Amino acid sequence: MSEVTEAQKTKRNIRWTIAFCLLFIVGVVSLVVNKIVSPRVMNADELRLNGAIMFDMPRRFEPFELVNQNAEAFTQEDFKGHWSLLYFGFTHCPDICPTTMADMSRLVSALPQDIANNTEVMLISLDPARDTPELMKQYVTYFGADFTGVTGDFLTIRRFANQVNVAFSKVTQGDDYTIDHSGNVVLINPRGDYHGFFKPPFELAKLKATYSSIYQSFDG
Repeated sequence: MSEVTEAQKTKRNIRWTIAFCLLFIVGVVSLVVNKIVSPRVMNADELRLNGAIMFDMPRRFEPFELVNQNAEAFTQEDFKGHWSLLYFGFTHCPDICPTTMADMSRLVSALPQDIANNTEVMLISLDPARDTPELMKQYVTYFGADFTGVTGDFLTIRRFANQVNVAFSKVTQGDDYTIDHSGNVVLINPRGDYHGFFKPPFELAKLKATYSSIYQSFDG
């Protein structure tokens, strides 16, 4: 009877050893897979080489009030709780604005779902005289159903643009005019602070890699 009991103990120990080994292997494989699929965190130099300029200390905004595409008040508080990608442009822009908005649309579609769900793309109008909330809504939703358009008082927009280092100027063209402006995409972190910016030209692979890295490394 004693010999049978010892044999059973041996078999049980073997089964436990095998089970432990299998769990260990599964754990190692899971870690490897997670490392492969998780965005790699880049250092500041790597980000800069790929067109992403991030500040050591994000910058706070002075209070402002504009309006969104639904004619609702839009303030610095609307940046909090999510990441924001801001592009300063205008709806009559013939080339760079629609191209950049399309780039942002492709970026959001390419991001992992959790990051995409926590990212808002916003177009800030530099031509509020023509860019009414209704026109902004029609324009931004063409690129993304959840994209936000912001317009309002020109001087308020000017002060806000100055805070994020966006230069622009009105250029007369006969009886019409256009707006010369910076092509950077401004990044606002979930605390509502100016975190940095992305420089054109915008390549989807670089945008996705840099933004995902910034997102993953944020400790706020």
